[in-house]
Amino acid sequence: MTTEALHRWVRPPYLLLPLALLVWLLSLRTVDLAGMDDLGLLQVLPAGYWVAVVLLTAGFWLALRDRTVPVRWLTGYLLGLVAMIHATPALLYPTLRYSWAWKHIAVLDAMLRSDGQVPHAGGFDIYNQWPGFFLLNALYLRVTGLESALGYAAWAPPVVNALLLGPLLLLYRSFSTDRGLVWGALWVYYCCAWVGQDYFAPQAFAFLLFVTVLALVARQLPGAAPGGGAHASGSPERAGPPRLLPLLAVLLLEAAVVVSHQLTPLMLICVLTALALPRRNRRAVLPALAGAVLLTVLWDTTAARPFLARNLPEFLDGLTSPDSNVVSGLAGLGAAAPGQVVVAWVDRGLSAAVILLAVLAVWRRPWVRRTALPLMAAAPLPLLLANSYGGEMIFRVYLFALPACAFLVTALLRPTARSGVRATAAVAVVLTLLGGLFFGYYSKENMNYFTPGEVSAVARMIEVAPPGAVIVSVTGNVPGVASHYDVHPRVQLNQESEDVRRQLATDPLAALARATAFAPPGTPFYLVLNRGQAAECYLTGVLPADTVARLGTAVDEAPRFAVVDRNDDAAVYRYVPDPG
Repeated sequence: MTTEALHRWVRPPYLLLPLALLVWLLSLRTVDLAGMDDLGLLQVLPAGYWVAVVLLTAGFWLALRDRTVPVRWLTGYLLGLVAMIHATPALLYPTLRYSWAWKHIAVLDAMLRSDGQVPHAGGFDIYNQWPGFFLLNALYLRVTGLESALGYAAWAPPVVNALLLGPLLLLYRSFSTDRGLVWGALWVYYCCAWVGQDYFAPQAFAFLLFVTVLALVARQLPGAAPGGGAHASGSPERAGPPRLLPLLAVLLLEAAVVVSHQLTPLMLICVLTALALPRRNRRAVLPALAGAVLLTVLWDTTAARPFLARNLPEFLDGLTSPDSNVVSGLAGLGAAAPGQVVVAWVDRGLSAAVILLAVLAVWRRPWVRRTALPLMAAAPLPLLLANSYGGEMIFRVYLFALPACAFLVTALLRPTARSGVRATAAVAVVLTLLGGLFFGYYSKENMNYFTPGEVSAVARMIEVAPPGAVIVSVTGNVPGVASHYDVHPRVQLNQESEDVRRQLATDPLAALARATAFAPPGTPFYLVLNRGQAAECYLTGVLPADTVARLGTAVDEAPRFAVVDRNDDAAVYRYVPDPG
């Protein structure tokens, strides 16, 4: 190697990426998961982890300013960021993270046993009516010979986020050929995606397809052809007719979205409708919009009709209560743990900052007003007024608006001229946004993490519980408790009536009796108590923090409760009421 070549490879952009990854991996060796409390992983990740994050950020922005650094190195930095954020729990935890991921494993297993639609699904019947994600995974398991998705589901967050890099890059290159702007927007996106809808779930799958559809449609918009200057001009010339192959790909992706998730098709229709408002866009957008509307209506009036018919009154009520829909996700914080109150305000601050910076970009950067980006960012808002989506709509609107908002934020932060001061300020803002993401993404890990003891206790319960036995838990934060949901009725005490929840604090055994009174006389029920439920009660305040402990003490002292399994993190009890 020549001296000139050696000098090239010892520059900071080439050194900081491997150094940051090495420091990150070494830092994970000293993490004590038992030390998590109010702030989850934030409390137990060592200083080396945060040093690695800063090194990676510095290296990326140095590489972005040096046009001699190949694009593959920028890709490496972005994948390194994805790994540091999203692969860290997968590397640290010996079990699958997050209770909803476990529920989706249970749904997939039930569909495999039933060769499709699951009978007697109860509250899980919504998955029978939007089964696309699960059937695709079932096909993969059948082809590969794997018995369960449990082995790879833990890696869904890093994989989904890594796969998003491709469609996001395609989308951003539709609006600019400025390398710094495009790749900077990718970094900003990953720094602000705190909502956490990237686990093993239909939403993660549908969101990936949603962004891909937007990217393919955006490539057909006027002024979106690559090589057209520093920025896409958004010129008023009319778009040509959509090319056949991209249109077929869009229709196929839309079909996959429609059969997999109930909300994402509506978000897609909102965004495509917004893109079709300018007349010059319509020849490119209307075929995709017509396909999305037709497929959604066809599916919702056939396969999904039972669910929609049952929930139509709730949907109509939501349309008449836009004010309550907007604030439904901003739950009261009085009962939450002190650390979670701080986290809630950080999350709100991060989201507000992203939206404010995006609005400022539209004002301060006139060229972005000639693109479709402002329409893409604002399009999900009508759904926030239409329905609360169980209190989650405000977070889903942020999720679907973020791809456009991240680009707008970067357009605002990117210096219009080469200036070291402005570049440093931009990096400081990005680091602040990244810090906010860690609060939102890592702060609930004390309840998202399950120990092997919790998993083994629940597995033992499912193994011995006969069909028809009722399974009772305080909250739903139990790994694998939904297994065989088609043969085990479930009782979740925090979802019972207010009277039962109040009685749970004064007379736990009487509350248990009332909650299980629906079962035929003599039906056994199994009560599962675990560390994760106690953590959820403490962190969220859904029930008093000592609920799990008090209930455990009560059943330990009561007759007819037999211990099925017990360890340091979980206990399972069996109770058979007197048939008389």
